Amino acid sequence: MEIRVVQGNIAQFESDCIVVNLFEGVSAPGGATGAVDQALGGAITRLIASGDFTGKAESTALLYTDDKIPAARVLLVGLGQAEKLDRHGVRRAAAVAAKTLAKTGGVENYATIVHGAGIAGLDTAQASQSVAEGTLLAVYQATQYKREQKAVGLSSCTVVEFSQDKLDEVTAGVKRGEAIARAVHTTRDLVSEPPNVLFPVELAARARQMAEEVGLKSTVLGEAAMREMGMNILLAVSKGSANEAQFLILEHAPAGHEDEQPLVLAGKGITFDTGGISLKAGAEMWRMKNDMGGAGAVIGAMEAIGRLNLPRRVIGVAACVENMPDGLAFRPADIVTGMTGKTAEIISTDAEGRLVLADALAYVARFNPSAVVDLATLTGAVGIALGKVRGGLFSNNEALQNALLAASEASGEKLWPFPMDEEYVEAIKSDMAEVKNSGGRGGGLSSSAKFLEHFTEGYPWAHLDIANMVWSDMEKGAEIPKGATGYGVRLLVELASAI
Repeated sequence: MEIRVVQGNIAQFESDCIVVNLFEGVSAPGGATGAVDQALGGAITRLIASGDFTGKAESTALLYTDDKIPAARVLLVGLGQAEKLDRHGVRRAAAVAAKTLAKTGGVENYATIVHGAGIAGLDTAQASQSVAEGTLLAVYQATQYKREQKAVGLSSCTVVEFSQDKLDEVTAGVKRGEAIARAVHTTRDLVSEPPNVLFPVELAARARQMAEEVGLKSTVLGEAAMREMGMNILLAVSKGSANEAQFLILEHAPAGHEDEQPLVLAGKGITFDTGGISLKAGAEMWRMKNDMGGAGAVIGAMEAIGRLNLPRRVIGVAACVENMPDGLAFRPADIVTGMTGKTAEIISTDAEGRLVLADALAYVARFNPSAVVDLATLTGAVGIALGKVRGGLFSNNEALQNALLAASEASGEKLWPFPMDEEYVEAIKSDMAEVKNSGGRGGGLSSSAKFLEHFTEGYPWAHLDIANMVWSDMEKGAEIPKGATGYGVRLLVELASAI
């Protein structure tokens, strides 16, 4: 769907529908909504007085204009209580509007005001970004394998801003929101793909194609190159698969920032995880196509960072591997040596994500990073602890942790910090090697993070366990569909913009 910005009076804008809003408790609408109400002879005021529309958050009402204004319809969307409205409420309101109109017959092109930038006093650029994000996230569909595709129905959304003085801010905000939302679509597409299509080689190839489109530098290392560098912990996971592992490097280095210390984003890219010899239960194994959700988030974030041309150097890496059981597969009790020379004993081949990240975290030390953030669908335990509300955050650096928490609140992709006490190391001490890849269920969230920390080399580091957030079994609000959520993209772009 196309999204654009124009200056004008929405009450005079010609389209299939215009979208205005109302706060809860308002009896006499003002601003753009008031102008539309006046043009309609008080139709909105009468709707409020009847009790049929209260302005409750996410509620809607559709009015037909009977040619009193150029638009054929008016969609009224509720914003809830004015004092509680934030940029996330704006995103949700825009998403509700888009989702509602996509189901309304006869609506292909519609126009909207910027929710929250008037009486509510929200930052104009941020509110405009949220409108663009919510609009585009709501119309996403993963239907590429259905012969009869469901048509979204919407072809364009026009953001109409009355004030000429605010037009540049609205345009900049919409441009940013569109770049981020389309990158979330990329991540959703990748996570949705079936494992017989998205092998490691295919995942890396799609990322390289994206990099070429947005101006990122890209490099892919095959197994021979990884073997030469001693990345044997990562390669152990790949031994049972007929599909070659890939190590992807994407770099954004705008002019004047080529030599600065980069922010590095590292993603776990297990394109399918059977659990290996420590085989997973069969009934839910299909879900393991999303075990590359961390890599998907990094690839999506790098797309947005490239499109926005953020003024800082950012490097994204993804360890792309398939974990399969066969006669060559790695086994429990194996001991493997990574590129740092550190050894790891395999307790469970189903704790493979931390293994591929071990060598990824070792590799990125060569960039002398200002900070490293890894994202991984690492443990089922994070979902037991947090449900599907927040991802888990683990860090050895207070400033980086605080930056991530701030980015979490700003983006709406929530995190919760977990402890990293040294006592958690005890669980992963090995009798045969320097460390073992599983410390058991008790304290498993933090001990798995301590395993990763063991392979970091002198840089600020944070680990995000997002196993509970990359896939949803039901629609979670108008902007988050059933299936792949694209979690992590907005968060990482916010972080890269802030530090």
